[in-house]
Amino acid sequence: MINVFLADDHGAVRDGMSALMEVEQDIHVVGTAGDGRQAVEQIKKIRPDIVVMDIAMPELNGIDATRQIGKTCPTVKVIMLSMHDSSEHIYQALKAGAKGYLLKESAGKEVVTAIREVSAGNRYLSGRIEEIVFEDYLSHRDAAPKKSPIDKLSDRERQVLQLVVEGKSSTEISEILFLSSKTVDTYRSRLMHKLAINDLPGLVKFALRHGLTTM
Repeated sequence: MINVFLADDHGAVRDGMSALMEVEQDIHVVGTAGDGRQAVEQIKKIRPDIVVMDIAMPELNGIDATRQIGKTCPTVKVIMLSMHDSSEHIYQALKAGAKGYLLKESAGKEVVTAIREVSAGNRYLSGRIEEIVFEDYLSHRDAAPKKSPIDKLSDRERQVLQLVVEGKSSTEISEILFLSSKTVDTYRSRLMHKLAINDLPGLVKFALRHGLTTM
């Protein structure tokens, strides 16, 4: 039996995937979550075999949630489910440790196929994602590796950035991350300096472009 955890901020999507998997004799849904932080906490306790994770999750996006899962639950395998097909989103997801990447628009039964493949120890990329990865490889094969600006930030800086662009105050962020307000302000100042971004609209655009939030 493959134990699966579903993380998506839309209840209808979670319900739809659960219904899809209920008819499969070898797959059992053991938990669900509507935000990334809640997902990580539950996954630590449940330790499922597979997590189907949306990239666009409130409070903690799916990419950073996947990083945390990899550190605390290395045997748990994550399949990323996303509406984004940009090479940046795919690169960040795979770098974070995702073993699969599916587009929401073509998921359906393919989610079940991906779960079985990843459970068996393989990677799974939907057809369109394979094309993008291959095209990106060919276009950069003879060029120097291009570092993503998101790589400049630490895990904590990415977390603060997401919460800032979601409209959380320094006090609210300090309560969520168990930090002092002064420390939160320091992280915010540091990340803005690293990204050379001086205002909130600029941070929002950056976060949207790199899959840290969907707003």
